[in-house]
Amino acid sequence: MGRLISLIFIAALAYGGLYVYYGHVVKQAIDEQLDARGLTALEVQRIEYDPLAPLSTQATIRAEVSYRGADATVTIRLHGHPIFSDEVRMELEGLQNLRLRFGVGG
Repeated sequence: MGRLISLIFIAALAYGGLYVYYGHVVKQAIDEQLDARGLTALEVQRIEYDPLAPLSTQATIRAEVSYRGADATVTIRLHGHPIFSDEVRMELEGLQNLRLRFGVGG
């Protein structure tokens, strides 16, 4: 029983590392795509993806990007695995949310 629990713990730890690393690689890939298109002023604040996204070759990613006083959440479809595939294709599916901040002062 102790070996089974140890095995489950090691598998959970390995998957947790894969999940975190997947998010890091996806964020870098989105940053590279923005830079390649001349959108260097956009900053990726955070990304969200399904818990099983690191196990599949197709995933839907929600990225929150900001530019000065505007924040937007966009949906991106990934084809290919960003860690294990040589080629990954990203498709912008749509804009989910747009927030504008207005400030007073100087």
